Amino acid sequence: MKRERKTHILLFLTLVHFSLGPSDYAPYFYDNGPSSTNGNMALFSLSEDTPVGTQVYTLNGTDPEGDPVRYGLTFEKGSREYFKVDPKSGNVTLIQDLDREKQGEISALVSITDGRNKVVETVRVFVTDANDERPEFQNLPFIIDIPEDTVPGSSIYRVQAVDKDMGSGGSVSYYLQSSPSTKFSIDGHSGVLRIKPDETLDYETTVTHFVTVVAKDGGGKYKGVHQVMTSTANITINVLDAQDTSPCFVGTPYFGYIYEVSVPGSEIYTVFAKDGDQGNPNPIYYSIVNGSDGVFDINSTSGCISLATYPSQLKNELYEINVKASEIGQNEQLSDYDVAMVIVRVVDLNNHPPTFYGENGPQNRFEVTMYEHPPAGEILRGFKITVNDSDQGANAKFKLRLVGPSRVLRVVPQTVLNEAQVTIIVEDTSGIDYEKAATLSFKLLAVEIDTPERFSATADIVINLLDTNDNTPKFTSDYYIGRIPENSPGGSNIVSVTANDPDSGPWGEVKYTIYGSGSDLFAIHHLSGVIFTQPWATLDAEVRCNYNFYVKAEDAEGKYSLAEVFVTVLDLNDHSPEFNDQFLEKTMVIGVPVKIEAVDEDAESPNNVIEYSIMKADPDNIFDIDAETGEIKLKPYIKSMEIVQNLTKQKDCTWSLVVEARDKGSPSFSTTAVVNIDITEATPLKGPMAAFLKKSRDNPMKALGMLTGIISILVGVTVLISTAMYLRNTKSNRIMPERRIIRRRPRNHQQRSFSVPFYKGNSSSDKFIIGDPERKPRHSKNSPRKKPPPPCLPPPPPNEKTRSVPTISGALASKSSKKSKTNRGKEGNMSSALVSELKMKLEQKIIESNKGYY
Repeated sequence: MKRERKTHILLFLTLVHFSLGPSDYAPYFYDNGPSSTNGNMALFSLSEDTPVGTQVYTLNGTDPEGDPVRYGLTFEKGSREYFKVDPKSGNVTLIQDLDREKQGEISALVSITDGRNKVVETVRVFVTDANDERPEFQNLPFIIDIPEDTVPGSSIYRVQAVDKDMGSGGSVSYYLQSSPSTKFSIDGHSGVLRIKPDETLDYETTVTHFVTVVAKDGGGKYKGVHQVMTSTANITINVLDAQDTSPCFVGTPYFGYIYEVSVPGSEIYTVFAKDGDQGNPNPIYYSIVNGSDGVFDINSTSGCISLATYPSQLKNELYEINVKASEIGQNEQLSDYDVAMVIVRVVDLNNHPPTFYGENGPQNRFEVTMYEHPPAGEILRGFKITVNDSDQGANAKFKLRLVGPSRVLRVVPQTVLNEAQVTIIVEDTSGIDYEKAATLSFKLLAVEIDTPERFSATADIVINLLDTNDNTPKFTSDYYIGRIPENSPGGSNIVSVTANDPDSGPWGEVKYTIYGSGSDLFAIHHLSGVIFTQPWATLDAEVRCNYNFYVKAEDAEGKYSLAEVFVTVLDLNDHSPEFNDQFLEKTMVIGVPVKIEAVDEDAESPNNVIEYSIMKADPDNIFDIDAETGEIKLKPYIKSMEIVQNLTKQKDCTWSLVVEARDKGSPSFSTTAVVNIDITEATPLKGPMAAFLKKSRDNPMKALGMLTGIISILVGVTVLISTAMYLRNTKSNRIMPERRIIRRRPRNHQQRSFSVPFYKGNSSSDKFIIGDPERKPRHSKNSPRKKPPPPCLPPPPPNEKTRSVPTISGALASKSSKKSKTNRGKEGNMSSALVSELKMKLEQKIIESNKGYY
């Protein structure tokens, strides 16, 4: 009413204003209805899932005079502001999240003004629902107690969930999460939980069931997407026990025992039974049904069975008693029951332990003396042992066991009932060894098997061993190494060998001897094992530095073992270096060193290692010497004979120096020699060949190729000339060779060789020897053999029309087989040249001979 009065007053003032002054109309909003998104925002509705920052509406109005208008949007004081408006454009933007479930309607004041007049309107904005709420279960937690005898199909609980959304999003349906063992079902609309028609509950099987129920809404759109919201809750179903199970005995079967010392009232056994309905159990009543024969009683409350008479009055050794356990129900009435059997055995009291006996009664120590290493399986007959247990039945059953060195002896029998003769047998003969232990001690145990007391007895088994010669002397090492300086005096100790024989007495005494090809100079002490040189022996490392022989260790019965001894004679520096001569003559070509050498006859380094040095030289500071090799060379600045001649006034350029050779031994020895050195210079090569060689010294393959080419050309020319001569001889009509005579030279016939005018003897050319093809001359046997003429064709006899053409045969005879490979290469080249020259000379002589026939 107050707002309407204010509106009437404003309208009245406006009319008065217009009637009294010039016309000025107020602006106004357009009313486009609730479905429009522009206008005065009256009855405008907006979904609650609209994102913040979204432009949701546009205020739209006008001024009758056409003046520009501005918009405003406010909220009542204390209320939450959800929107803001742009004054110029009228665009309304959402600035707070909407929640229909908290506030479904929003009131706001919208205004429009032209600067003079302002119109304000109150508008309501309706918030529409979106499916953004999950169903909420009521009355949580869900805990249900239900008797186990509830009828299948019965309703046991109703769950309820509420969804605050509207429409389909607010409707709720129910279902249970699938489980193959569940015994329950739920109504999808009402939420009523039931036991399945074909299922029953059993407290004894499962006390508590857990079920998960799901509440699901009808679905709806949220932010433009259709979604279904669900919630889950757990239902705990406790099954209450009902009286539907008979009692049962626990711990069956039952066994009791009566001993010979028992008295009336002695407890034999206590049975126990419990009600099958553990949730609400009934008390149990015990009674004996049959089998008691009046000698047993039972406590009806505790189930304790006791003896009612003395054991001596019992007629049987075994009793089978049937005991009944009944539930005490309502009105103290006995209802369900169970029956169990109790077996009672009358047994002897175990009051006698096992006892060992010897020949003179009870005994706890047995001793025997024997030789070591008896054969395996042998019975030790020196022991006379009996074991006995005076009890009866199971109380008299016990085991025998021998405690001591493992698997050396074994005892028979291992299980005894009442009494047995004990036999001890050897199992491992190596364990019975005098050298390991002269006395063996064992414990013989007898322990009851099936009695609670486990009575036992022990006896000491002592074996005193006698020694035998069962060991061979053994050296501490397979070989020994000794070292002794040469020239040591006779009788010097070298090395000590040791062999051990663990046997006792004479069997353990070891004597040493040596033998072998290298033992002549040595001897050994037969008891201590010390090896020393013979008194007359002299050791020289330069003659022999290593000896080896064998040493033998033998006991009194001839058992022995061997070891090898290696003796090294240590070299001493007892020889001085020696030159071949005290005066040495050497010729030195400038740039090429000369070498001197001294020999030290010591056997080992450093005694035989020699260092060279120049002690004196004339002139001085001319030569250098390599301390290790003994090579002497000129100083680097002496490169020609001119420099040499400038250094000396002698014309022959022969210089002398004293060279010392010193070994590196301790003490060190030395010797000196005078070396006369004749200095000369290499003769340079001249001519085109020298120039070629100088050019080719950096490329030796080029020179080798050139030389190969020259030899190939010479061989080719030789072959062509030989072929031409052969063809010419075959075409000649005057030379008709009738026969070819080749005579074998007698063994003592002297070969002839062609002399080469430009080459001296003792060279490669001597290898080529020309045989004599002449016929055997006509002379008597007693006439002296004449030297055959040189090879030529004799004039033909007057009566002969044909003649024989001799053939030249050559024989290669090697004079030396010790030439180096380089000499062989040179000899090969020279041999090729000589062959060519010989062929040419032979061909020339044949031509001269043929001219004589024309």
